Amino acid sequence: MKMNSNRKYGIGGSTAQAELEKLRRPLRQPEEIPSSEFHKRIDRACSLMKKNGIDALYLNAGTNLYYFTGTSWHPSERLVGAVIFSDGSLFYPVPEFEIGTFSEYIDQKGEILSWQEHESPVDKIVELFADNATLAVDDSTPFNIVNRFQNAGKLKILNAENLIRSIRMIKSPAEIEQLQYAMDLTMQVQRAAARILQPGITTLEVVEFINAAHKKLGIASGSYFCIVLFGKDTSFPHGVKNPKPLEEGDIVLVDTGCRFNGYLSDITRTYCYGKPTQKETDIWNIEKKAQFAAFHACQIGGSCGNIDEEVRNTLIKNGLGPGYELPGLPHRTGHGIGLEIHEHPYILGGNETLLQPGMTFSIEPMLVIPDKFGIRLEDHVYMTEDGPKWFSEPALSIENPFGTAI
Repeated sequence: MKMNSNRKYGIGGSTAQAELEKLRRPLRQPEEIPSSEFHKRIDRACSLMKKNGIDALYLNAGTNLYYFTGTSWHPSERLVGAVIFSDGSLFYPVPEFEIGTFSEYIDQKGEILSWQEHESPVDKIVELFADNATLAVDDSTPFNIVNRFQNAGKLKILNAENLIRSIRMIKSPAEIEQLQYAMDLTMQVQRAAARILQPGITTLEVVEFINAAHKKLGIASGSYFCIVLFGKDTSFPHGVKNPKPLEEGDIVLVDTGCRFNGYLSDITRTYCYGKPTQKETDIWNIEKKAQFAAFHACQIGGSCGNIDEEVRNTLIKNGLGPGYELPGLPHRTGHGIGLEIHEHPYILGGNETLLQPGMTFSIEPMLVIPDKFGIRLEDHVYMTEDGPKWFSEPALSIENPFGTAI
């Protein structure tokens, strides 16, 4: 096996089999979110409904249904969900033939509102309400269901996005613990993936290794997602149709994560296989500078938009941009994370959402040099009363991204 010039920093020099054998699952892992926390989330929703004159909240199958009721059910063409009234009463509209299965997944007890295949589940829900009642509908609900609510004529339909967002954006200590565990696993996988690199390896081989590594660490579903890019392909933030194999001197970008107890990790590392050019080193260092400018802008009471503005000001001072112009940063600085890989709050120019303790989001101001290379360093933070804390240790340098001691 050819030894590349930065093998001493943990890049190359090993095999997939050897690295899988070295992976060790942590001795302790967090317990699942307790039932009492789901109950508190419903109480919070009821309080906000009363404050805003809303009679009830409809939650469609998916992450919102799980977040508030602890009930896991994938959305499909058949309506399954929950209706929470402002007094705390809870109904689950479910197809009659699914009740036996559905009941096994319920955490917060409520009344089953059954419907047969030939019946309209929306009509069944509407019958629960008095005329002119107000129903806030989960913004992830398919349009055809929302349209049926609107055409029922009995209810005033509102978008529940702001109500749901205001609750889900603020993570509890138990949620942060889930996220931290998932991030720790993916950080292990990132380090292992760097060590298996060698000239000629394909992105598919690395993706398959990363999936196997997440499984080795106890994630039965493997990777939640994985992007691996080499050389010029790294200048396309989400990849290319036909990715190239690795060559000596290529920039390497690996973006991956996993799902643990419903909560997601998402870490990107970019480094060089071999010796980087001066240009690559300079851009990598500007990327790190921009990432830390964002981190220092994360202050309680400041806006999400201000973080993005601080990043772009940093890039302008270093001859990149302005705005979304290339070479520079072609997208937002970051996104929230939790039960979904991208959720509120979004770290985006113009977003006046104020930072609060419990918010969790990425800092990833990717720099793109068109048709040459791209550098993305992605780490997530959680907000505390004292400011931001990293979920993962930021990269050290383009040649030694993991801070490997020599």
